[in-house]
Amino acid sequence: MDSEDDMLDANSVDDDYYSGDTAADYCSDDDCGDYEFMNHDFEDPHDIVAKHQQKNYVVLNEADIRQRQEDDITTVSTVLSIPRVAASILLCHYHWSVSNVHEAWFADEDRVRKTVGLLERPVQFSNAKLLTCGICFESYPLDRISTAACGHPFCSTCWKSYMRTSIDGGPGCLMLRCPDPSCYAAVGQDMIGRLASDDDKGKYARYLLRSYIEDNRKTKWCPAPGCEYAVEFVVGSGGYDIACSCSYGFCWNCTEEAHRPVDCSTVAKWIMKNSAESENMNWILANSKPCPKCKRPIEKNQGCMHMTCTPPCKFEFCWLCLGAWTDHGERTGGFYACNRYEAAKQEGAYDETERRREMAKNSLERYTHYYERWATNQSSRQKALADLHEMQNVHLEKLSDRQSQPESQLKFIIEAWLQIVECRRVLKWTYAYGYYLSEEEQAKRQFFEYLQGEAEAGLERLHQCAEKDLQSYLIAEPPPNDFNDFRTKLAGLTSVTRNYFENLVRALENGLADVNTQGGCSKTAASSKGGKGKSGRGKAASKTGGPSKNSDDLGSWCCDQCTYFNSRTSTSCEMCHHGR
Repeated sequence: MDSEDDMLDANSVDDDYYSGDTAADYCSDDDCGDYEFMNHDFEDPHDIVAKHQQKNYVVLNEADIRQRQEDDITTVSTVLSIPRVAASILLCHYHWSVSNVHEAWFADEDRVRKTVGLLERPVQFSNAKLLTCGICFESYPLDRISTAACGHPFCSTCWKSYMRTSIDGGPGCLMLRCPDPSCYAAVGQDMIGRLASDDDKGKYARYLLRSYIEDNRKTKWCPAPGCEYAVEFVVGSGGYDIACSCSYGFCWNCTEEAHRPVDCSTVAKWIMKNSAESENMNWILANSKPCPKCKRPIEKNQGCMHMTCTPPCKFEFCWLCLGAWTDHGERTGGFYACNRYEAAKQEGAYDETERRREMAKNSLERYTHYYERWATNQSSRQKALADLHEMQNVHLEKLSDRQSQPESQLKFIIEAWLQIVECRRVLKWTYAYGYYLSEEEQAKRQFFEYLQGEAEAGLERLHQCAEKDLQSYLIAEPPPNDFNDFRTKLAGLTSVTRNYFENLVRALENGLADVNTQGGCSKTAASSKGGKGKSGRGKAASKTGGPSKNSDDLGSWCCDQCTYFNSRTSTSCEMCHHGR
């Protein structure tokens, strides 16, 4: 889960971010000094926002939840011709599924009534002037006695105590039954409202509201700390990434932070590995040796091979051969060598120990490589969110005044920052994907590292342009007069970076299926100069030869114009309509 920095008041980035139809010819020179885009007809921000609104989920606030709950109760009450209290009890039992209530009711009404505790004909009160409470066995006049539909009499004091105990016990109070052990009659919200204390009534109402979200398979609470929004999801509708109104993104399926294009099982393994003790053990194994006497692990922090264990052991031994130091001296090679160790090593005495230590060291180094890049992109994303917030609330108005342009004409800057935030999230999770990608699948690994390198290099160029190049237009006096050139550059970089990450997302979601059986990569990897991202592996990956873009061995071909991957049957690019 992201830290609370992710809770900044920024525009949400949903899982359909890469659906924009843009086309641009991006220079591939290392300095990237000239940005001559073939097509300057970039999408209008309003069109992009409209596309983002085509979601498969709805974010609900408390008023929305309450309204939907009331609507469902009204529907069941009207269709089944029963009181609203009874409809509420039915919906609670059937997890707020109106269709399940109707199906069960019309299939066997008597069984449903008995299951949930709804009596068809309520029992009438006795005409006696005094009635005995079934709990305290005291006699009370009728105005101090209350009963559920079953007619079992209990005094108001005992009812309050019974309700308080049940409500303090948690959401189970929503299915409260008559206090009589032999009775199954339900106690509804009407009795709670009439007999319970104000504090207990508030708790009960809160449980009822939360049950509408927590018991319904189509709704969930946003998992962000302090967020009170819920999300209604169209089950089976495709992507699982959710962008809550609080600006936190999460996965509907596993409720971890949004992690498209990496699957939930990989995320679960990665999070478990980050929090597990396994890496601590690997570090201990790779960087320490056990004391020959007490077996406690010892780290060597100085140059001399003479080791002394900590009290109370205090055993003195040689770091290399683990023998007693009393057996060492000038004849064994001095303080920085050990002839005994070298001789024993030649005889294979330390092969297994050294092998295990080397494996642990390699494993630790590999994990550290991926984790550092995962964490770096996470922190970069949080910083980008803060910059986006500052741009929206401070700099946009200032820039509008300095450039004498309405804020609506500066939305391309917000779009660029939104793209940066989303791409940092995607790039972060590609490092978790790369860690678990099999070392034996060299062709897939090379193709993955090429796509990752290209996407990362494009993102770094976009991030630098939005973060540093923009500063001159905010602080320089007088303001530079080439703002339109900056607009073209930033909008072009945003478009190209979106294409790069769309290729990366598409490839990972397809399981890198574009790699053929001979180990070649797509035409893009074969012809490009290679990525220049932080991973430092893009160029090496791009040297791998591959078939042409028209090869029947591949499931797609890459557009020369915008780098978009198209289906094999397409005769023109699905993104920019450039000919094949």
